[in-house]
Amino acid sequence: MTTSKPVRVLIAEDEVLVGDLIEQEVETCGMVVVGRATNGEQALTLCQSLRPDVVLMDIAMPQMDGLTAATRLQIESPTPVVILSAHGTADDIARATAAGVGAYLVKPPRSAELDRAITIAIARHADLMELTRINQQLQAAIAEVKTLSGLLPICSWCKNIRDDTGYWNAVEVYVSKRTHAQFSHCLCPSCVEKYFPGIVVVPETP
Repeated sequence: MTTSKPVRVLIAEDEVLVGDLIEQEVETCGMVVVGRATNGEQALTLCQSLRPDVVLMDIAMPQMDGLTAATRLQIESPTPVVILSAHGTADDIARATAAGVGAYLVKPPRSAELDRAITIAIARHADLMELTRINQQLQAAIAEVKTLSGLLPICSWCKNIRDDTGYWNAVEVYVSKRTHAQFSHCLCPSCVEKYFPGIVVVPETP
């Protein structure tokens, strides 16, 4: 992996010797281990304080297992996660995917596999964050559109609209505040004929 700064890695592994082995492989990849946790709860705490670029998470850990920690992590402090497990059953992989994990490796990991898995996990996490951002924008746009639905109190004479606070607004002001629409003022042919007789209106070219 080629980056301007070394990837900062947090290792969550309850077996000390296994953790040492993983740390060696991480350093072989040119990455930096910024912290080590021995259970899921500690991994969550360290993620919030250290803000690593990726977490290498074991599944079977005391107090809180790795998949539970990964699920909570995506809610509390979204971070790319690579699961390192002694087993790679279809059920384990499915559970890891549901927990928001970006990649899955069977221990012991080799540096080349680890480098590739971390690259994939970081890229997938970035895509997920972008999709989340776009979805939030769409939800906000839908909410704005919904503000114009339902019954609108409008004056039958001047056509002003009463808002939720009781104030009367010109139609263009009311709509502009609640949508991205912009208004350009002009006169329709009927109004020109009624109020400005004799003036010829040149049709706009498409």
